[in-house]
Amino acid sequence: MNLNTLTATAHALMAPGKGLLAMDESTGTCNARFAATGIPQTVEARRAYRELLVATPGLAEGISGAILFDETIRQHTTAGVSFVKILQQAGIIPGIKVDLGAHELAGFPGEQVTEGLDGLRPRLTEYVQLGARFAKWRAVLTIGPDRPSRAGISANAHALARYAALCQAAGLVPIVEPEVLLTGPHSLARCAAVTEEVLHEVFNQLRTQGVALEGMLLKPSMVLAGADCPQQATTAQVADATVACLLRTVPAAVPGVAFLSGGQSPEAATRHLAAMHERFAGRLPWALTFSFGRALQQPALEIWAGQAANVVAAQRALLEQVRSNHAAVGVGSTVAGAA
Repeated sequence: MNLNTLTATAHALMAPGKGLLAMDESTGTCNARFAATGIPQTVEARRAYRELLVATPGLAEGISGAILFDETIRQHTTAGVSFVKILQQAGIIPGIKVDLGAHELAGFPGEQVTEGLDGLRPRLTEYVQLGARFAKWRAVLTIGPDRPSRAGISANAHALARYAALCQAAGLVPIVEPEVLLTGPHSLARCAAVTEEVLHEVFNQLRTQGVALEGMLLKPSMVLAGADCPQQATTAQVADATVACLLRTVPAAVPGVAFLSGGQSPEAATRHLAAMHERFAGRLPWALTFSFGRALQQPALEIWAGQAANVVAAQRALLEQVRSNHAAVGVGSTVAGAA
């Protein structure tokens, strides 16, 4: 492990005013989104859509890194240029999703644990050879009357830490993603309590596994009331609750926090992120930015609709979302002492 290289990559991913484009949807998820928009669920349709994304002119204005899927990191443009090379030429760092999805946690109905540790070491070596410089692993935790259990939190935190250690050994910056799902009727306060418990355990496991905090990034969900909660929080309340939770749990050695959108609308995710910057500029030990998937892509996907004639308009829509989030994190540096 070269900690200097990992740290430099982590800071490059957290470049001021920039965030991550999460385009790492699995084949099943991508096909489901295509089906909802009337797009054929084929390898070529997925390739064409992802070419639309990576080849968007000006994307690097607000994107520092792109998280790819196994299929995507191997694909090429119609001109035969690899997507990895297109990103590199634009100054965008290629990354790769390496988990194999969430599966039922034995003995704990309604809870899941993410799998993919078996065989991960050689897969990471291959991804480095393909040009990846960082990776991502997503854990999924659901809030319910008796969930998440201690077992569920511990199992997912341990898997995240083992993945992160393997990534750093392979020369990849690990993005650690413990997602507390938005589904359900839980309150903002309940989400805050669960998220705090989850993050405490995640960092406990990261320390146990010897992960260098300077060479990793955190990708958490924001603290939000459940989608079915009758009392939704204000933008300021979400910003305050989220930052308070991070301050209690995330060590200052971590270079940055890149939020997932977690099912929020593009407008809501951007609004909440902007409020954090407005309310806490210059007072936080780490940078805050975005690592959005649907919140960046959905307008472009709907405009494209599988039609080559719509590519330019779809790229404009993607760039508009990127610029909105660039503006949200460009209100002023959130890092204490930053100029």
